[in-house]
Amino acid sequence: MEMHKQADIIIIGGSTGGCAAALAASKAGKTVIMTEESDWIGGQLTSQAVPPDEHPWIEQFGSTASYRGFRTRVRDYYKRNFRLQPSAQAAIHFSPGNASVSRIAHEPTVALAVLRDMLAPYVHRGTLLIMENHKPLRAETEGDTIHAIHVRSKLTGDVTVLTAPYFLDATDEGDLLPMTGTEYVTGAESIRETGEAHALSGQADPMDMQAFTWCYAIDHIEGQNFTITKPEQYDFWKQYRADFWPDQQLSWTGLVPHTLEPNHYSFFPDDKSFSLWKYRRLIDRSQFEEGAFESDITLVNWPQNDYWLGSIIDVEEAERKKHLESARQLSLSLLYWMQTEAPRPDGKSGYPGLRLRGDVAGTLDGLAKMPYIRESRRIRAETTIVEQDVSPACRKDGKAKDYHDSVGIGGYRIDLHPSTALRTYIDVPCLPFEIPLGSLIPVRVNNLIAACKNIGTTHITNGCYRLHPVEWNIGEAAGYLAAYCIEHQMQPRAVRGNQDVLVSYQGWLRDAGVEMKWPSLGAL
Repeated sequence: MEMHKQADIIIIGGSTGGCAAALAASKAGKTVIMTEESDWIGGQLTSQAVPPDEHPWIEQFGSTASYRGFRTRVRDYYKRNFRLQPSAQAAIHFSPGNASVSRIAHEPTVALAVLRDMLAPYVHRGTLLIMENHKPLRAETEGDTIHAIHVRSKLTGDVTVLTAPYFLDATDEGDLLPMTGTEYVTGAESIRETGEAHALSGQADPMDMQAFTWCYAIDHIEGQNFTITKPEQYDFWKQYRADFWPDQQLSWTGLVPHTLEPNHYSFFPDDKSFSLWKYRRLIDRSQFEEGAFESDITLVNWPQNDYWLGSIIDVEEAERKKHLESARQLSLSLLYWMQTEAPRPDGKSGYPGLRLRGDVAGTLDGLAKMPYIRESRRIRAETTIVEQDVSPACRKDGKAKDYHDSVGIGGYRIDLHPSTALRTYIDVPCLPFEIPLGSLIPVRVNNLIAACKNIGTTHITNGCYRLHPVEWNIGEAAGYLAAYCIEHQMQPRAVRGNQDVLVSYQGWLRDAGVEMKWPSLGAL
């Protein structure tokens, strides 16, 4: 069965960026259809189960107003629905997980509830349609224009043909790019191509991409036994050790990303070493009244379950499925090792009280609904952001490149996890940066806008532009751009190319609370 639906703006991918785009376009008074492959919108915040990675100034400035609104709503959710300790209830910057890596670590179910609430007025009004469990199938194009995207329901198999003046690719892997014939790049560029200090010294490698990770939540009930069935690939992963890694992958030893020195982790918090338990903890039960939670809840997105033995982008379907399954097996093998064989400070082995919390991730098998994708296909854009634009080693004035077409800002280190070419971390300083409008606009296709991790970065600069508040800002700018183009009957390239029009569009962003310039700050 084939159906047809039309809107002002079609957003393919209900990622973090996709949700921000849908919110922006809806606020601008446009009709919107957003599809999502899973049954949870939100991308890395929800279906991938990753709590926000953010820069150190996030509580004061450095994000859009709507992203700050999301964070406030997360805090309000817990304060409204749980009895907190008085100090937690009074804390302005309350973090449910009190994690070491995130200032607002929280459960993905809460992020989902907040996102749905933020979009609810437009859904109920009938101007925003969210089609979950729908995957893009093919595109109808003519020359430099996309006419329609066909999506298929994963539940019924029915196909819906979506038409609109503008299409936003907000998928985590840039799914629309090959489908629409949009020029794009994957993997690692060469120094010859980009001039970047940390690019490949030889030939570019399109298949050299950052590891992806299949995350999951666990808690710990002392005295209980929740040991899972031994995973099929456990024996392989138990003995596996990459040449660049200091020990077996299933161990308490990893690397300090910026020095590449061995790093011996602790599991539960202590005063001696870095605690994996606290690293991405989602719930710190000490902040809640007695009985609210049986245990802390932590999110396992750790070095030990980064999967780098193959890419899932631009490979045959059988190859993709193999690597997806192997990544799941790695994550389950890590859990089984922790439950049965992991060395403990008391001389014993294993923590059988570790419980896989599928309810936190919204699944029966316990793992997140989708893998955490760090690196996407990237459009060949009007502007490509390179390391020289953001690195303090290249910017002698101590400021990242000043873009006349800035549509937002972000901040994070250039943080690349080990890659599918079996290269180790690249983790180097980065200056607080701007997001140029040109990075959202393809070099040729007229009515496609990048709205996720698929903007015009390189393999290197993707490492700092891929985090939650930056992706949100990208999506929000894309949503407002499509709305502006419809209202003024102009194409994105023309908006950027006319200074007066560009200033007018940036005025929309400014009125919406999008920050486009940083104050003077040091490198991260």
